[in-house]
Amino acid sequence: MDNQRNIILAAVLSLGVLFTWQALVVQPRIDRERAIAEQLAAQNPQSAQPVTPVAPADGATPGVPAAQPPASSGANAVPGASAAQAGQADVPRLALKSDKLEGSINLRGGRIDDLRLMEYRVTIDEDSEKIRLLAPSSNPNGYFAEFGFSPDPALGALPGPQTIWAQQGSGDLTPQNPVTLTTTNEQGLTFTRIIAVDNDYMFTVTDKVNNGTGAAVALKPYGRIARFGEPETAGIYVLHEGMIGAVGEEGLDEIDYDDVKEEGLIQRQPATVGWLGITDKYWATSLIPEGTFTAAYRYVVDQRPFYQTEYIGAPLTINAGGEATTTARFFAGAKKVSTIDAYAEQLNLPLFDKIIDWGWFYWLTKPLFQVMHWIYGIVGNFGVAILIVTVLIKIAFFPLANKSYASMANMKKVQPQLTAIREQYGDDKAAQQKAMMEIYKKEKINPAAGCWPVLIQIPVFFALYKVIYVTIDMRHAPFFGWINDLSAPDPTSIFNLFGLLPFDVPLFLMIGVWPLLMGITMFIQMQMNPAPPDPTQQMIFKWMPVLFTFMLATFPAGLVIYWAWNNFLSILQQGTIMKRQGAKIELWDNLKGMFAGKKKEAS
Repeated sequence: MDNQRNIILAAVLSLGVLFTWQALVVQPRIDRERAIAEQLAAQNPQSAQPVTPVAPADGATPGVPAAQPPASSGANAVPGASAAQAGQADVPRLALKSDKLEGSINLRGGRIDDLRLMEYRVTIDEDSEKIRLLAPSSNPNGYFAEFGFSPDPALGALPGPQTIWAQQGSGDLTPQNPVTLTTTNEQGLTFTRIIAVDNDYMFTVTDKVNNGTGAAVALKPYGRIARFGEPETAGIYVLHEGMIGAVGEEGLDEIDYDDVKEEGLIQRQPATVGWLGITDKYWATSLIPEGTFTAAYRYVVDQRPFYQTEYIGAPLTINAGGEATTTARFFAGAKKVSTIDAYAEQLNLPLFDKIIDWGWFYWLTKPLFQVMHWIYGIVGNFGVAILIVTVLIKIAFFPLANKSYASMANMKKVQPQLTAIREQYGDDKAAQQKAMMEIYKKEKINPAAGCWPVLIQIPVFFALYKVIYVTIDMRHAPFFGWINDLSAPDPTSIFNLFGLLPFDVPLFLMIGVWPLLMGITMFIQMQMNPAPPDPTQQMIFKWMPVLFTFMLATFPAGLVIYWAWNNFLSILQQGTIMKRQGAKIELWDNLKGMFAGKKKEAS
């Protein structure tokens, strides 16, 4: 009686933990993602005009981030401007257009600070706003890239945040039409900037400096990405959002916003190759310097706090009357796998493909995506591709699963002997275990073999979870029927009869059709095996499908479809093997025993 009470108490506590997890972890996560979508929609203007400056509480006009230099001061500084930007709205802008990007460049500072992604919308609604990736510093969530030269008072005003560039010629920035900007300072240095953009998401910024000062000069080029405020994140431990980069031989940097906020400045050793930037779930920005540079990640508390990734290049020495050129690249766009891989290969960028968070199972996750994407190219539906990949996975693991199910079938054959042992030794658990182990050894049975079909799925499960959750190819990808986004949970719920009843269901009760199918198939699969002798194990096996149904209900629909389909294939496979082994399938007997037990308890 005490054991039964303890088991029931454990089950109640488990459900309590589950519901608490749903309420305190999953619900806030979905609320954050919904807030991000609403925020993007609210920020996204329909034109390329700059956002009207927003005055902070103290009435001061917000300025450009005043970056503190990686080195102490002087010519090693990455400049900013803490002073107000008077008349920013009056500075002309240069429009940029391509099939994938639309926006404008601010001629004050030559900033790339207005960018929308033409292929992606905030929601699945066709009338939804386009994703806005970059915004001017006057926006509450300003996010931009800027290039220039580290200040040196002896050389006069060098290109920086306050420089007003003039366009040479005319026309918008397009993949077919790079634009040229110029400025000359009071010391006789003439700067010519050529900005080009490719057909995807890569900008190339080439600065030419003509030295008319009459003496040799040395300039240090810089680049930075600044992001104001506290960026919204999904808040999921399996997903990195924040600072990211790979500089020299130091490996991949994945620095959370909280970490750089605590440290203030994280600086890397000088390197000759690498990249650094800021990543969101589906979008990213990255600086790609050429030549020797020193990189840093920074958090600065100014008039408004901001995060920044930056680099300072090696001195560019220019003789009197001479000319020198420096080039850098800037990536700003969607983390589409094929595009990212192409840039990593073409530009020889170490670890650039990991700007997509493939996770610990990188060696499995990325190949799994590549297979799925190849199948998608044939069938045209990622949901169908998931089903086909599941079949391929079952084929790959067939020998191991076959051995496991055969062992389970043999386990059924010795069930009468095990029952006799339990009756013979009564409460002497040690003697029972010893006698059972002798039978297992004699019959060459592994009692844990039944766990293998589940255990071998775990790495694949996590890998597929990452593929569906982090790859933009799955974002807004439909399946059939009511599943119009494989990266989002099943939107239906049994508790409002799948939408027939006119009320919204709390998150922890959002048990849709596919989670139910997953739970049912998991329950059937477990009931095909002999009931475990231990009552606690019986209780676990009985409640596990229920727990998994609630847990997976909030997971991406594509993952739940995979799990349900995998369970269905496992049922067919297990039933076939057990029949071949001459073992009885216990499904109906277990179901009868379960309901008979309930009737007995009721009486």
